[in-house]
Amino acid sequence: MTESSAWVNPLRNEKDKRLPRIAGPSGMVIFGVTGDLAYKKLLPAIYDLANRGLLPAGFTLVGYGRRDWDKDAFAEYVLGAVKAGARTKFNEHVWQHLVQGIEFVHGAFDDAGFDGLSARLAELDTSRGTGGNWAYYLSVPPEFFSSICHQLERVGMANSANDSWRRVIIEKPFGHNQESARKLNEIVNAVFPESSVFRIDHYLGKETVQNIMALRFANQIFEPMWNAHYIDHVQITMAEDIGLGGRAGYYDGIGAARDVIQNHLLQLLALVAMEEPSSFEPEALQAEKIKVLRATQPVHPLNKTTARGQYSAGWQGSEYVRGLREEEGFDPASTTETYAACTLEVNSRRWAGVPFYLRTGKRLGRRVTEIALVFKTAPHQPFHKGQAESLGQNAVVIRVQPDEGVTMRFGSKVPGSTMEVRDVNMDFAYAEAFTEESPEAYERLILDALLDESSLFPTNEEVELSWSILDPIIEYWSKAGQPEEYPAGTWGPESANTMLRRRGHSWRRP
Repeated sequence: MTESSAWVNPLRNEKDKRLPRIAGPSGMVIFGVTGDLAYKKLLPAIYDLANRGLLPAGFTLVGYGRRDWDKDAFAEYVLGAVKAGARTKFNEHVWQHLVQGIEFVHGAFDDAGFDGLSARLAELDTSRGTGGNWAYYLSVPPEFFSSICHQLERVGMANSANDSWRRVIIEKPFGHNQESARKLNEIVNAVFPESSVFRIDHYLGKETVQNIMALRFANQIFEPMWNAHYIDHVQITMAEDIGLGGRAGYYDGIGAARDVIQNHLLQLLALVAMEEPSSFEPEALQAEKIKVLRATQPVHPLNKTTARGQYSAGWQGSEYVRGLREEEGFDPASTTETYAACTLEVNSRRWAGVPFYLRTGKRLGRRVTEIALVFKTAPHQPFHKGQAESLGQNAVVIRVQPDEGVTMRFGSKVPGSTMEVRDVNMDFAYAEAFTEESPEAYERLILDALLDESSLFPTNEEVELSWSILDPIIEYWSKAGQPEEYPAGTWGPESANTMLRRRGHSWRRP
């Protein structure tokens, strides 16, 4: 490979030495290391960071769990996860270096195993040079947070010294309503200060989500029109083409709104609607997002401005799939929704009168996540009848996945001797515009946690505010009976279309 064509590390800042992107001496303990998340995402991400040269030489990975594993058995497990899920090419030299710092400690979440863990980490601080700097990744259900946090406190592993740090990384769900989220935050913050708590929302680690800020604040062409004077409405969609599969038991009682809208979609809304921050420092970004969430509320009446559904049997592409109630482990009488949509408003000068439509669902037409800002029609169009009948509304569409990029839709004249105007698209695709590889979300977020860079992590106030927005909708649905059915492979229940038609709008077909 020539120097000019050398691979560029997307997470390493080589141009600005003031912003180092390589983690200092540190290690990570993963609780729940035998779960799907750790196997499919966390362990491959740690290897990819090592392969990119972003971890310190003495980085140490410690697994904690009930398995009767020694160091070698755990290393084999990690190797299997790396080969199955790593995004960078496997490098034997990198692996041999990383495996020297792989350890396993046997124990449960509520027993004396933490005494052994404490002793082992103290030994590693000396032998591996981790310097007392440890990140504890709680890849476990929230009911175990209290036991783990208090055990860490009991054995003295939660307190940061002057020359070292201790941080905790927690996964969603952050509670199931505002009250439970507040209690969960109190449990964690009783042991770890808020500045040491990193709540993972993996959507915020996606490159295209971060590009929302660049798109808005680096370009003069967008900001003057990014308001209620020009924007008619905003649609935020996260659609999946898969069903529940083996997660039916877990999903029952949670539903699409709690699983996706409360965290992912409301965070996207906050980034789209927030005012320009004074800087991109964590405190400045979080302050602007909090202002938006405080100003956001559901539009009433909820029977007309929300929709929910459960998928029934149907065709997913060329495959006939069974409905939700036939999924193994799912209660046929359950009212848990697999499709959720709602209408929100942001009560601010910038967004007054602009509806924000949020929707998510399983077994929909295809897998896609996008944000569409749909503009108002021009106040005057000097065209004769028939010349602009095919012209719709202008739109800026930010594609988060799978085809990351931005599309602008506008009207253009059709070639020919007559004046006919129709919609055309101007498209920007990340894969075509940049040779640099986009890092996987968990790579970015794990590295940021090790670097104490909290810009992409929701604060406890953001979590509680998000629940305060969603709670009235969930409470209304709890009294509204069975969700409406929609056939697999379609775009949701008819009530979701009715929800938009009342304002003269319709859903985009991604």
